[in-house]
Amino acid sequence: MYAIIEDGAHQYRVEEGALLDVQLHDVDENQEAIEFDKVLLVGGGSETRIGQPYVAGAKVSATIQGEFKGGKVTIIKFRRRKNYHRKQGHRQRFLRVRIDKIHA
Repeated sequence: MYAIIEDGAHQYRVEEGALLDVQLHDVDENQEAIEFDKVLLVGGGSETRIGQPYVAGAKVSATIQGEFKGGKVTIIKFRRRKNYHRKQGHRQRFLRVRIDKIHA
């Protein structure tokens, strides 16, 4: 069974037992679980349920594995012959979760 969930401005295809990297959420330090209730589609069984916009009563529960930083993204601004160049770096923070159960 799989589901397509919406989290922030992103959509993810998830299955039970999969690891997923989502944008950082405001969670308590001792919080171990998180639920995604914006489920767009549930499929994989005998029928596929498509939400309009969300599937009623469906949710995905996950366990928080931890927080980490993604790879470095380099931003370079450059104007030729104008003696102008800027270099800036950025590392986005993510939250890694393990999908436990898809409640359809």
